[in-house]
Amino acid sequence: MQVSDFYFDLPQDLIAQRPLTERAASRLLHVQRSLPHTLKDQNFRDFPGLLRPRDLVVFNNTRVFPARLFGRKSGRTGSIEALLTKQVSDEPNVWECLVRPSKKVLVGDSLVFGEPPELGAEVLERGSFGERRIRFAPVADFFRTLDRIGHVPLPPYIAREDERTDRERYQTIYASSRGSVAAPTAGLHFTPEILAKLRERGIETAEITLHVGLGTFQPVRVARVEDHTLHGEKYEIPAETAEKINAALGERRRVVAVGTTTVRTLEYAATLTGGLRVAAGSGEANLFIYPGFEFRIVGALLTNFHLPESTLLMLVCALGGQETVLRAYRHSVEQGYRFYSYGDCMLVE
Repeated sequence: MQVSDFYFDLPQDLIAQRPLTERAASRLLHVQRSLPHTLKDQNFRDFPGLLRPRDLVVFNNTRVFPARLFGRKSGRTGSIEALLTKQVSDEPNVWECLVRPSKKVLVGDSLVFGEPPELGAEVLERGSFGERRIRFAPVADFFRTLDRIGHVPLPPYIAREDERTDRERYQTIYASSRGSVAAPTAGLHFTPEILAKLRERGIETAEITLHVGLGTFQPVRVARVEDHTLHGEKYEIPAETAEKINAALGERRRVVAVGTTTVRTLEYAATLTGGLRVAAGSGEANLFIYPGFEFRIVGALLTNFHLPESTLLMLVCALGGQETVLRAYRHSVEQGYRFYSYGDCMLVE
């Protein structure tokens, strides 16, 4: 399967640069994968009414932290940027990150961040495509320092600097577990009122955690889909969530995933049990889902629109059918939908 099979043409002016004033004001494209593969233009506020009364809706409660740091080499001029992607260990405080310009950051270099410097780090290992492993010097409260000097890691297709409002807006209202460098964007549309409507309809909900890192947004750099591998990302499935999911599956009720990160977490967990169930626990998920994949848990998906030739688009095509999903994308372009993180969404069922 060729990566180029997942290309679509997107005008730059359809890439949302800022969120809408109201979270739930987004448009929603309703994609039905069963024959005759219908597409229907709706609004996100319609979402609760599109669900079945016995559905189980599963959210990713990860919380974005200000993971983008600006600094320099110790004793040098010239700026560098580090995007913290995954914490390897608490003691010592070791992180995997992406650095720019990568050619200037070598193993053994000392880095300082903030002005005046508030964090210091040493480069331990060098990886490919700008990846580095660094160890931070001890500070009284590392994450409080990040909150003070770090920046919201907006995606590169948002062509502006982050602003204070992004700290709240590039975050789901139910985010609780800190650890992501990108928001699970399908959840950005939810408001307390929408969640209340789900409860009013008797729709059950549950939460998992997957901390978004390189596995989610790393570009595909191979020509054949099958040659790509995903970085592992930390996840946790609470016992209560596992019980709800397994009960729903046992009763032939539908599991609706909010976001591709939720899909990958649940389907990865199913590979560990070897059957149509998930087990509570934590670990690192690295499941790459593309057309031909057999879904064991997820029956429907709420998701934003994704980059051409990305692993996230491949996952949506695996669930909704490649031809159907790419037709939906072409329709969305023609109808002027807003794309990517701060854009509109689609329900695939």
